[in-house]
Amino acid sequence: MPTADLLHIGLATALGLLVGLQREWAGQHPAGRTFTLITLFGALTGLLSRDLGQVPLAGGFLVLGTFVITMRLGPAARGGVTSMVATAVMFCVGAMCMRDLAGAAVVVTGITTVLLEWKHPLRRIIAKTSKEDMQAAVRLILIGMVILPVLPNEAWGPYGVLNPFRIWLMVVLIVGISLAAWVTQRLFGQRSSTAVAGLLGGVISSTATTVGIAKQSKLGDTSPGASAAVVMIASTVVIARVLFEILVVARGILPTLAPPLLVVFGWLAILSFASFFIYCRKPVEASVSHAPSNLRTAAIFGTLYAGVLLAVAAAREYVGDSGLYVVAALSGLTDMDAITLSTAQLVEQGDIEPTIGWRLIISGLVSNLVFKTMLVSSLGGRTMLLRVLPFMLLAGAGGILVIMFWPN
Repeated sequence: MPTADLLHIGLATALGLLVGLQREWAGQHPAGRTFTLITLFGALTGLLSRDLGQVPLAGGFLVLGTFVITMRLGPAARGGVTSMVATAVMFCVGAMCMRDLAGAAVVVTGITTVLLEWKHPLRRIIAKTSKEDMQAAVRLILIGMVILPVLPNEAWGPYGVLNPFRIWLMVVLIVGISLAAWVTQRLFGQRSSTAVAGLLGGVISSTATTVGIAKQSKLGDTSPGASAAVVMIASTVVIARVLFEILVVARGILPTLAPPLLVVFGWLAILSFASFFIYCRKPVEASVSHAPSNLRTAAIFGTLYAGVLLAVAAAREYVGDSGLYVVAALSGLTDMDAITLSTAQLVEQGDIEPTIGWRLIISGLVSNLVFKTMLVSSLGGRTMLLRVLPFMLLAGAGGILVIMFWPN
């Protein structure tokens, strides 16, 4: 027998033993040997099917099905539906090991083991999942899997910058990022430490988080210092989100855009740490009350993104590069995603120089900081404003200095 076949049989044995031991630890006796033999049985049928066609594999499935039914319906029935399904999966894993799918077999075994081991944590997660969570997931499916495929993937409109498919793809990306953070917040509790509240708030929506925490501070539900720290941390996370978005949609230009953005990120991170340690570490409650996957929000972002694309192209055509900064500042007031994605797209296409691209993104960030400060002033009251204003001024000054003095 070739050495490769012996190694694959050994791999099948190890994978079957891994799942079998997990089943024994979970109280399914004597599962260790059973799952090992089932996986070896799958490996044997996979080996025979290479020379004899698919008949041994089909026969193996038939024998396995008969065995499972007999064990399930017999007088000494053992094991539940989960173990039955795991049995079928591990038979397939054994066959995969002998059919040049060893890597996939390892991955499948790993996923199976984790799912079997996480029985109780998964039940707790399901128990915490509400009807609103399921509706949010369904809306994301509608946005990404129903609407996206039917959109035309070609440039439309003036300047040739409006591609319906690409625009909606950006909508799916942003909604997916925000929804993932929102679900995490829902599963692990809205009430968390100041740092976690700021981190999740920055991923979901730093502007919405600023509005929520400012209102809570005004009502006395959270201290003004802790509220200011949440706003600073959320504003810092925005840059990490910007870098992730560039990585996803335009990976090739990330090395050019990242260095100045990382400098600004580092500066805001220092300010966030300072605000956290100066004011307090008292847990705060800062959450977004509605799932960020409703169709209205998606349509608004898609329209905003398309508008920024048109505005940037028009400003470049009629005003020159100086007009781009006005567009970046206006679009960055309430949302950093649109200016980030539109700029990344135009830089990748060669319509904008990278040195201008990252300056536009930082300009939008500075504008966003100004807008958040205005929100705190109007919603959070004078005390919170005095806590957050010095850090916002320093953050904005750092961004402006990078724009002015970073070498081309």
